[in-house]
Amino acid sequence: MPVSLRACLIALLYCASAAPALAASADETSRLTLVLQQLANIETLAREAEAGASTAAGERYFFDYPRLHQDLQRMRSGVQDYLAPSRAQPRDPAELSGAYRTEVAP
Repeated sequence: MPVSLRACLIALLYCASAAPALAASADETSRLTLVLQQLANIETLAREAEAGASTAAGERYFFDYPRLHQDLQRMRSGVQDYLAPSRAQPRDPAELSGAYRTEVAP
């Protein structure tokens, strides 16, 4: 995974986990909107990388793009739910996978 993509993911995860329960200011809302834009940029980069990925027969490991896309969608949904909550309810405590290297079955 390129260093810049990894750094963006780490920064986005930090921003998403550090947000308080309610949006307190317009500044926070604008920053979270920026987070959503950055998630869309990361999704675009990931799709381009996936399209250009080689799947040579001799490779033992490959990058698990579907899992990355699921985690990005989960982050996007979390930020959107925070910005526009339907009602007060408990958060889903499920964690992101974070492991994107998968071994090819023999």
